[in-house]
Amino acid sequence: MALSGEIQPQIAEGIDRKALTTLRNRFTGINRSRLQRVLQALPARQYNVLQVIPLLFDVNHPLLPGYVSRSTPHGLASYVPDSNVLQVAQALTRSFSYRRHPAGFTGDIQSLYLMGSGGTIAQSDQSDLDIWVCHAPHLAAGAIAELAAKCQLITDWAATQSCEAHFHLVNPATFSLGDRDNALSVEDCGSTQHYLLLDEFYRTAILLGGRYPLWWLVPDYEEKHYADFTRQLIEKRFIRAQESLDLGHMARIPAGEYVGAGLWQLFKGIESPYKSVLKLLLTEVYASEHPEVRCLSLDFKHAVYANHLDLDELDPYVMLYRRIERYLLKRQETERLELVRRCLYIKADVRLSRRTGTLGWKRSLMEKLVREWHWDTRQLQQMDNRQVWRVGEVTRERQQLVSELTHSYRFLSQFGRSNGVINQVNSRDLSLLGRRLYAAFERKAGKIEVINPGIAPDLSEPLLTLAQRTSGEPEQSSWHLYRGTLSQPELTDHAPLKYTRHLVELLAWAHRNGLVDAATRIAVHPGDSALSEFELSNLLASLRQHFPQPLPVLTETALSRPSQPCQALLLVNVGLDPLPVTSQKNVHLISSHTDALGYSGLRDNLILSIDQVTLNSWNELQVGRFEGEQACIQALCDYLNKAHEHQHRPDLQVVCFCRNRSSAIAERVEQLFQDATRQLLAEPPSRFLLQVQNSFQVLERKEGLIDITRLPDRERLMRYLGSGRTSYSALALDRFALQGHDTALMLQQARGGEIQVFYRLLPDRQAEISVLDELGALWRIRQACRDEQTLLLPLLRFLHSIRLRRQINQSLELSLREEPLSLYAIRPAAEGLPLRLEAQRVPGQGIETDYYAVQAIAEPGDDQSLKVSIFCGQKEFSELDHGADLFSAAARHILNQRAGTEDYPCYITDLDLSAVDPAGNMQTVHYLRYRQRLEDALNAAMGIARS
Repeated sequence: MALSGEIQPQIAEGIDRKALTTLRNRFTGINRSRLQRVLQALPARQYNVLQVIPLLFDVNHPLLPGYVSRSTPHGLASYVPDSNVLQVAQALTRSFSYRRHPAGFTGDIQSLYLMGSGGTIAQSDQSDLDIWVCHAPHLAAGAIAELAAKCQLITDWAATQSCEAHFHLVNPATFSLGDRDNALSVEDCGSTQHYLLLDEFYRTAILLGGRYPLWWLVPDYEEKHYADFTRQLIEKRFIRAQESLDLGHMARIPAGEYVGAGLWQLFKGIESPYKSVLKLLLTEVYASEHPEVRCLSLDFKHAVYANHLDLDELDPYVMLYRRIERYLLKRQETERLELVRRCLYIKADVRLSRRTGTLGWKRSLMEKLVREWHWDTRQLQQMDNRQVWRVGEVTRERQQLVSELTHSYRFLSQFGRSNGVINQVNSRDLSLLGRRLYAAFERKAGKIEVINPGIAPDLSEPLLTLAQRTSGEPEQSSWHLYRGTLSQPELTDHAPLKYTRHLVELLAWAHRNGLVDAATRIAVHPGDSALSEFELSNLLASLRQHFPQPLPVLTETALSRPSQPCQALLLVNVGLDPLPVTSQKNVHLISSHTDALGYSGLRDNLILSIDQVTLNSWNELQVGRFEGEQACIQALCDYLNKAHEHQHRPDLQVVCFCRNRSSAIAERVEQLFQDATRQLLAEPPSRFLLQVQNSFQVLERKEGLIDITRLPDRERLMRYLGSGRTSYSALALDRFALQGHDTALMLQQARGGEIQVFYRLLPDRQAEISVLDELGALWRIRQACRDEQTLLLPLLRFLHSIRLRRQINQSLELSLREEPLSLYAIRPAAEGLPLRLEAQRVPGQGIETDYYAVQAIAEPGDDQSLKVSIFCGQKEFSELDHGADLFSAAARHILNQRAGTEDYPCYITDLDLSAVDPAGNMQTVHYLRYRQRLEDALNAAMGIARS
């Protein structure tokens, strides 16, 4: 075989040692040239760091970076530092003097390799140093821990030299078997991608010192017989075992690795798509050729054996591009190919339209590729100006990148399932990735679209114009954002960067995508709105304060659960003036009614709109708007429904910067949300009564959702409060509801299972008496009052009789329990102070005194009406005897029994409804209501009888 040309060693025929030496020299020559390219690209301090790293692992000097203890593993196989390296070491510590290791010392470090983009067209100023530290397999756990500590100390020292270096410990013996459990860090691509990682290693790794890869000496056509070939190389002493490092072969790649690698690259691509698209496409190429895939590392080795040693064509990223190019041209997917070219150009970080300090070889190589692509000057300038790309360019680029990432996700899913390699682990990963893609790129109503996933470094604008514009009817108005400072007439000549129906959505979009920062100046054309520069400035400041960019990193834990709201910002009355008339006249209303939902004597609702900006656990920013008189209630219900659905209350902030009473409005809304949340999300939940202007609304949780009962006036409210219920449900009052009214005092005293009686003496010998029954229903009546005793005793006797009747249907133990009954007087307070409740002692005597008893018994009739019988003392009056004159007859009898001529009402002291309610479940309020009807009829008849 010719040493100057292609080498094809055959183990069966015997291998020429000179051929092996030539092959080794070819690989080491390429390695040396790549290392030289790496060093050329590094600044002086980073250059010195990379130069001295092999020495730091070879020696264990206490004054050099990385020293842990005297027993720390060290000694790099076959390494001898040159004079340049020793000069760098002596600059670190003058006392250092290099001494060669004694004869027989094998060393604990077998090899150091620089991995990744170093020495390739993709190396840039931002590239870090990823170094594999291949140590002796026999090291104990304690020694490995010390070696890891040494690596960390060197990393820390490198950082002080403005150099980012990462070290990964590798045990060659276990690595070659696919076991990396205690090898690479969690920052790598995961333990399920052994062969694809090895493929990348063999085509990109640069040997810094130590043993060369045994893989170099195995021809690509012998890869399937790797173990036998390498065994014979060593056993027949073609090479010495201690000179090489065996990390394994590239004979096959399991199908599952393509899924794992693709998932990893997709994960990274969501934030930095340019870095991932190339590797995603390579994964797709490999997967499409499975199982007869020929990986790039084998192409690289084949080229070296064939003596094709053009360093530019062997550049790992050029080889990667060539492979993808052939694949996409064959599929006629030219748009995807153009995206790949842009990704490579950006990865190379050259600017061919400018004369820069780019390395000569790198610039020449990129110019050659660009000529092949037929890029013109304009396209080069656009790519070189990526640092100043704005919304238009970024949006167009985003569309293609998102399309590519989505395509890769679908391809991986289909490939994995068709090859039966979707196991429980990567099935979960696929689902998590699908959620991550959905959160990052899926469009949905109200969601703020992120247009810059790592495309341009900065989209901020120094000058912007914000304008409200109308098309036809006022309700068709929209908000537009323009670049630069424009006058009103100039707006029609410029295309907006973005326009939305509502202002907050536009501001949230500008904030989320970084168009607006604290230094941005915005010209405002408010149109018909009341937006001021003061309000706009504060709105943007609130968005920056509550949703600072960048958002927190989205964790796997968060994605494994359904998304839930985390933070909610309510912006009240954006661009609206709740009191426009007073603003125009520069006057202020003076009133005791300061509630924003019922302000001044006119009871104005000052809350005209609420914009809700929510950040959820998947980092999705969503905007919703509520308008009109019901804006506050709708926003409240939406907040409560979501909080209950997710069993999580998002952090809530309320701001308002409108022209009138902004602080009071914000405080009122925040208090209302806090109070309603406390009542309606409690277990069990309470009902919540609030007053909006002169109407009332009761919020109640039914089957998880908030149900609203609207009551347009006080009369309807009283009907609602008096309606029967199937079970007790506490009714909590908003702090401004029924302010100054005795009804509020009574409702606040309600307790389930207890009957409460309230009375209030009025002028002209009148009184108002109310009862809250055991299920919280309210009954009220106004009547003549001679004194408190005659007012209360008939009612208390009636309530006592109802309790006795209920006990009949209860067990003996329950019947012995006293049903709680409370009595309160509503007293007038001093002038300017509210009414107050005064607890009264329930009379211990008189309730069961044998006064003249009037009992009524109701039974169902044939026509579904109730038939009534009245017992006055022991005398019965029934409809069967008296027909329509029943009440007249009973009234005359009662009047005849009275000794004096004083005029006072007749009271029903007992009511039997057992025929109507056999189980005895009827509410007290029902008894009271029916009793009142009977008393009204009886007293009316008595009035006629007197006349």
